[in-house]
Amino acid sequence: MTEDVELLDDLLRLCAAAGTEPEVHHTLPEGRGGWEQAPMVLVGDDAAPRCRGALRRQGVMLVGHDQDAPDVWRQAVEIGAEYVLRLPDAESWLVDQIANAAEGVGRPALTVGVIGGRGGAGASTLACALAVTAARAGRRTLLIDGDPLGGGIDVLLGGERAEGMRWPDFAHSKGRVGGGALEESLPALHGLRVLSWGRDDSVVIPPQAMKAVLAAARRLGGVVVVDLPRRVDESAAEALAQLDLGLLVVPGELRAVAAAKRVASTAGMVLGDLRVVARGPYAAGLDERWVAQALDLPLAGELPLESGLLAAQDDGVPPGSGARGPLARFCTAFWERALAGGAVGGIGAGPGGEGAS
Repeated sequence: MTEDVELLDDLLRLCAAAGTEPEVHHTLPEGRGGWEQAPMVLVGDDAAPRCRGALRRQGVMLVGHDQDAPDVWRQAVEIGAEYVLRLPDAESWLVDQIANAAEGVGRPALTVGVIGGRGGAGASTLACALAVTAARAGRRTLLIDGDPLGGGIDVLLGGERAEGMRWPDFAHSKGRVGGGALEESLPALHGLRVLSWGRDDSVVIPPQAMKAVLAAARRLGGVVVVDLPRRVDESAAEALAQLDLGLLVVPGELRAVAAAKRVASTAGMVLGDLRVVARGPYAAGLDERWVAQALDLPLAGELPLESGLLAAQDDGVPPGSGARGPLARFCTAFWERALAGGAVGGIGAGPGGEGAS
């Protein structure tokens, strides 16, 4: 809503960049529907006086060019604006918000990363089982292979020949990747979507591509599971920065604990919530609590042994497929605990603006 031609041109340009076409009004729409039902309302500071008395709702943003407009705070309160934005400073942030509204983004996905404390710790197996278990429970699930040297997590799912895009197709992604387009482009295996590596391509994923893909995945909602490398390069650090929590898989051996300390030290520089998943059998005098205490990290649980797991994988049956198996029960209990809390939203300022109160 605006009659400011210059502001309207800017907002139309930003909507085009976000891949959506807005409904434009010069004043408050007559009748019910437009103001109440739109996923987002952008009100030019010239139009704010004409919005007084409108139904209070979420998703209203007051936008303008003048950084020193004297009445902006009063206007924001009067129309119930959640944000006050000033262009061009807030343009990048606003494009993301417009695209989110167009995609119907709600609560972002709970994003869990799995890291091996040493080689062969079983991190990929756990990541795959977590994703399979979440999908079987009806959750929207995306499994991302963040380890270029891991051999391809699609192999664990028996889907190395499945049609769909792999990491090399996203290597040059910058800016924003559409969440819906990402989901539709990936192979669908066992009720989930998976992003893995190509068989014949040796490609480096720049941090900006990792950031764009993971941000798109999170906007889809549900759960995202990321299988991460032990060596933290710039791309892995970008992935760690987007995690809600990380699971460090550590076998119950002294050398494994020593190796895991180095991994934890590096990952912990980026990730605030890192927890231990201990895996037996244990060396003499060790148990899961000793492993967690030695690493000075919270214990997420003990990864159970499951007989026949390797043979099942050779037959194309992914980890966690047996709903009554110990691995699936571990993953089910993990998701029940992890998803028990609710996301907390807030009201404030976007970049280039200040919060309305």
